[in-house]
Amino acid sequence: MNTQFKKGVLELCVLSLLLERDYYGYEIISTVSETIEISEGTMYPLLKRLRDDGYVTTRLVESDQGPSRKYYSLTPIGRTYTQEKIDEWYTFTDHVNTLLKGTKV
Repeated sequence: MNTQFKKGVLELCVLSLLLERDYYGYEIISTVSETIEISEGTMYPLLKRLRDDGYVTTRLVESDQGPSRKYYSLTPIGRTYTQEKIDEWYTFTDHVNTLLKGTKV
């Protein structure tokens, strides 16, 4: 998959996961990488940017399976932003699919 294309949808994939529930970093990587090939070097800067932009918050949770885990959750602004991005994605992909099928928009 094209790297630029992947970067464009990776944020949306992460945000949509966080609509369901809170995830810790490695869990996000594992879940997304089941569908899209990614690395920690790609994911953690994205998570930091989402936090810096105010879309997610983090909290440390003690783990009985090793060190504390940093969980990510959507803020109210992040939930609104995510829904807007999902709506934009469906509109965009509907138009692309229409063009790929050979009919006019």
